[in-house]
Amino acid sequence: MTPRSDEEFEAERIGSPSRAHRVDLRRTLYSFRHAGRVHLVAAAVVLIAALVLRFSVIEFVGLVLCFTVVVAAELFNTTLEVLIDYAWPEHHPMIGRAKDVAAAAVLVAAAGAAIVGVLLFARHILLQLS
Repeated sequence: MTPRSDEEFEAERIGSPSRAHRVDLRRTLYSFRHAGRVHLVAAAVVLIAALVLRFSVIEFVGLVLCFTVVVAAELFNTTLEVLIDYAWPEHHPMIGRAKDVAAAAVLVAAAGAAIVGVLLFARHILLQLS
């Protein structure tokens, strides 16, 4: 069964041989799309807010580096999941653990980026209030 829509793809059992051995760009983009969209929308909102608050060039560089690290971590996570699904289509507890650790790496990167953002924006907002 080759899924023709996102709903059919999502309904297909993860780890099934037909899903695991069908390697294509659409599947990879599908895996990244949901989390990647959130990261990219957040990055756009933060950059617009930084423009409004007149961040310095070095502050913009810091924000862009943070976004880059988070998106790169998400891409590595997606890559790991695709490779694991391809190599081991059957379910195994250690495979689930590896995927959880990869997802945790994305969470750590996102938390670090959020802390940098809070520190930079707090500085500018406090300057605006005083």
